[in-house]
Amino acid sequence: MDALVVGGGVVGLSAAYALADRGVDVTLVEKGSLGNASTARSAGGIRSQFSTRVNVELSLASKAVWNAFEERFGVDIGLRKNGYLFLARSEETAERFRENVEMQRELGAGSELLTPEEATEHCPGLDPDPFVAATYNPDDGIADPNLAVQGYAEAARERGVEILTKTAVTDLHRQGDRVVGADVRAVGAGGEGTERREVDCVVNAAGAWAATLGEMAGVDLPIAPRRRQIAVVDPTPPVPESVPLTIDLETGSYFRPERDGVALVGGHFETDADPDQDPDAYDEGMDVEWAARAVEHAAEYAEYFGLDTRIQRGWAGLYAVTPDHHPVVEETIPGLVTVAGFSGHGFQHAPASGRIAADLVVDGETDLLDVSPLAGDRFERGDTLTERSVA
Repeated sequence: MDALVVGGGVVGLSAAYALADRGVDVTLVEKGSLGNASTARSAGGIRSQFSTRVNVELSLASKAVWNAFEERFGVDIGLRKNGYLFLARSEETAERFRENVEMQRELGAGSELLTPEEATEHCPGLDPDPFVAATYNPDDGIADPNLAVQGYAEAARERGVEILTKTAVTDLHRQGDRVVGADVRAVGAGGEGTERREVDCVVNAAGAWAATLGEMAGVDLPIAPRRRQIAVVDPTPPVPESVPLTIDLETGSYFRPERDGVALVGGHFETDADPDQDPDAYDEGMDVEWAARAVEHAAEYAEYFGLDTRIQRGWAGLYAVTPDHHPVVEETIPGLVTVAGFSGHGFQHAPASGRIAADLVVDGETDLLDVSPLAGDRFERGDTLTERSVA
């Protein structure tokens, strides 16, 4: 069996590795460099505190790989289990927290419901007064996405995966309802450089470009590229490295410690009507006004971000967003498996998603978890999901 994986981010590399591990002859094509798009601009969070069962299950299945990554792949991804701390300002959100923790614990996650005062034991600089409840999971944390890309890429190559960078898919070919091949060529090459590849299956792990790839097969995927930003700041006083990634859920503000005394600050403060971005021509820099606002939001509930806090630098990347902030994971049409639209959660869910993609290619189904809620036609059926922890 031959498979073509489109997309050299961590999801695509995970899928290529899992396919090769199943004995599939795999080629991966990436129009840029491996991990250079959304993966490289990820905050690196890994958590199981989600509000839907399928997201929690994706997290737990992925954590099993992240926890053993160095042993399995020989690469230290810098995994730090500082935990995630979610904060609720209203009783309505607090009630959802209670329901979420109950569901998460039922599935095997070690989440806890805390009072605001108890939350300060994990985040000493937190002002508990604006909040009514919190949730915490000590097994959540962060890792380095770039190191994860290296680990997956090396393992995939060892299993015979042909990895072609600076190579774009220019068209997909169908025979009836089935995708049977793709045209690929080196980026910048003329039409004469196009090569037709006959394959049994194409895996769409193209992230922000996933909808474009779907169009080549005559498929409409509800996945849109949206720009998101992160600021690197010098907090005053410094955020202890033991502090969890802390999220003020209702304002969308978050921060986490980095090494060497700096912190990452972020948040999405605009509306859901943000314009779609051209993934080939968007501003990868940070907006200083946005960064100042992000620091101001964090200062409202954490003492680390005083008047002397200095903004060092920052960057912007693209989320591949669906209307309900859940991915599309399915065989969309025969010969085309889609694993995209993670809405900011692609890095942390990559191990499970790659395994599922391989299962769908080889077996037509997966026994890792029930992915039927992630079918792309859920939007037409009105059977969408609601993820309330999208910050």
